[in-house]
Amino acid sequence: MKPVYIINGFLESGKTEFIAFTLAQPYFQIRGKTLILLCEEGEVEYEEALLRKSRSVIEVIDKEEDFNPSHLIELEKKHKPERIIVEYNGMWNCKNMKLPWYWNVEQQITTIDGSTFPMYYTNMRSLLAEMIRKSEMIIVNRCDNVREDLNSYKRNIKAVNPTADVIFEDANGEIDEILEEDLPYDLTKDQLDLDNTGYGIWYLDCMDHLERYLGKKVRFKAMVLKPENFPKGYFVPGRMAMTCCAEDMSFLGYACEFPGAAALKQRDWVEVIATVNKEYWEDYQGEGPMLHAISVTKTRAPKEEVISFS
Repeated sequence: MKPVYIINGFLESGKTEFIAFTLAQPYFQIRGKTLILLCEEGEVEYEEALLRKSRSVIEVIDKEEDFNPSHLIELEKKHKPERIIVEYNGMWNCKNMKLPWYWNVEQQITTIDGSTFPMYYTNMRSLLAEMIRKSEMIIVNRCDNVREDLNSYKRNIKAVNPTADVIFEDANGEIDEILEEDLPYDLTKDQLDLDNTGYGIWYLDCMDHLERYLGKKVRFKAMVLKPENFPKGYFVPGRMAMTCCAEDMSFLGYACEFPGAAALKQRDWVEVIATVNKEYWEDYQGEGPMLHAISVTKTRAPKEEVISFS
């Protein structure tokens, strides 16, 4: 079987940049020749030096009728590649794509320009849907000025292909941000009950999107931390977290105002119900999350005392 990688997307959506980036990576410096079937030529071109270094050759297919099994087999016999990358034309319906019977599609990826996604979604939805439906990964790039729309973008994509991995990128690379629909709790509820996973995600998301939680109640199990010289009537309920290995441990918690804080002992386990506010705190060097306890009740330690992000 001949391994084939299909890269979909409309013109100027970043297909060539993605393929060129892949060819340049050390993990792609592998044995044998790569045949790139270029079905659409945009402004970005492949550099000759990169093609030589990656042992890649390009064949241009300008017409959709020429993208047929017999012609593809001719090109394969001509170059005898170990693998084939298809940079498919965004205006050709993926439904009509026919490959030689022994070509095996290892992966299909769709690239989308985030700044033009609404236009294509509105005016060329059927073509876009066919790309998305058959792809394991959707890369939405150029998202610098559309961050507030990413939730709706992801909902639209997932409606067509619920199992696809959706990656958003801006000028700095992948956007490492938690979208609302990926949260393990329902933000429409007044109280969020946080388990181990929920607590870790809530803690991280609260730093970036505090506005989502203002005025809400949260309930969670926590260890008591009472730093030296901490103001009277405050403590830090939190959890120890392991981000990658046992040596990499951090205590994750926000300051909490509680009139009975003096009676709490270091490393006690408590169940906290508190409201989330935004206030000035010296350790934040500005405003940040502040908890106001409704109740703090001593409890047993959870079965898993340390949460993990690995």
